[in-house]
Amino acid sequence: MDKNVYDAAIERIKYCFDTFDNVLVAFSGGKDSGVMLNICYEYAKSAGLLNKMAMYHIDYEAQYEKTTEYVRETFDAMVGIRLYWLCLSMSAQCAVNMRNPGVWYPWDRREKDIWVREIPDHPAVLHQDNVPFKFIERTSDYEVLEMFGRWFASEYGSTAVLIGNRASESLNRFRSIVSNKKVNEFDGKPWIFQLDDKVTYKAYPIYDWSTQDVWVANAKFGYAYNKLYDIMYQSGVSVENMRVASPFNDCAVTSLKLYKVLEPNTWARLVGRVSGVNFAGIYGGTTAVGWRKIMLPKGYTWKQYCYFLLDTLDEKLRENYLRKLNTSINFWKTRGGALSRKTVEQLVKFNQPFSNMGKVSKTSEKDVIIFEEYPDDLGITDFKSVPTYKRMCVCILKNDYFCKYMGFAATSEETRRKKIAMEIYDSLCSNIAMYKETE
Repeated sequence: MDKNVYDAAIERIKYCFDTFDNVLVAFSGGKDSGVMLNICYEYAKSAGLLNKMAMYHIDYEAQYEKTTEYVRETFDAMVGIRLYWLCLSMSAQCAVNMRNPGVWYPWDRREKDIWVREIPDHPAVLHQDNVPFKFIERTSDYEVLEMFGRWFASEYGSTAVLIGNRASESLNRFRSIVSNKKVNEFDGKPWIFQLDDKVTYKAYPIYDWSTQDVWVANAKFGYAYNKLYDIMYQSGVSVENMRVASPFNDCAVTSLKLYKVLEPNTWARLVGRVSGVNFAGIYGGTTAVGWRKIMLPKGYTWKQYCYFLLDTLDEKLRENYLRKLNTSINFWKTRGGALSRKTVEQLVKFNQPFSNMGKVSKTSEKDVIIFEEYPDDLGITDFKSVPTYKRMCVCILKNDYFCKYMGFAATSEETRRKKIAMEIYDSLCSNIAMYKETE
């Protein structure tokens, strides 16, 4: 494309405003969603379309004070649009909880005495007492977002939910855009997906941006951003490793210890909020939690060790990991994935056989690489970006069921099973409530 990513994003945002009744922007408080929100707001304001725009923020309770300050400032600055600040008792992914593995419950009223902070006092806040759609406590955060989106579309008409995901951040995000097997692609545009309700759509207008593009936009246009990034930069955190997401998910475990340095008071509250936080703060990113520095048993290759670990699992769990592994092998040997130039140079250095299919796009800094043989292990600096049998070993040892460490997300079948489980749980809750009323 003979245009820069900013102009392309404006065109996509304009298309969403022209095509749908509403544009609903997902705002996390991070750099990507922040810059997307600013671009969208400036466009809507200049085009006289603020009445068609809305934004929402899902608040996970445990976060940096700087993030909360930025979110509040942003909500106050977005004049003329609909605002929603969700503070609901959800089930959120958690990689540190030792008492309830896999999840924790932000804003759970049963644990109010140990909340990291109080529910914000802001007119846009939605909580248990004023939520406008049917809500069951401890529903998964992804389900909550779907419920909110369906409610919004039912109230105001067809809605494009704009999400600030960038394809360069993970293999899964890259695949979601370039895949030619999408059954829910809208109007021939790989960056828009139609949901089952036929009135709600997910759009990714900055999917082709790099991290550098985000900061260039902030500097060039003077956009407000989360000042936590300045503190992280001053603390020596690399630009690519800066994260402001929920501190307990598996992607944030290695940076959890930053809270100790950046916001010690918040850290103290985190330790008391979820069991296992202090352990993760000390050992996150080490061999104690199956991280990249795990040692290979003597006499094994990583491929052999991988299949040895698989043999120790029960049948269903083993089949799950095998499906993920085989999908990864097939993808990297037939279609290829995007790797940075630095990583490609290292592949040459380590004599790894591969085919370079060229740049992802004219403006991209990455090449599409196809491997002749699936690598056993490579001494690549960006270890997580390259497929290896060692990386699958890490997934198994970390109990990473969905293999997020390899760039995967839940499949449609896994999502369907989860939905069925949630419906059963909903039914049980309703029966219990009826029993109590009768009693």
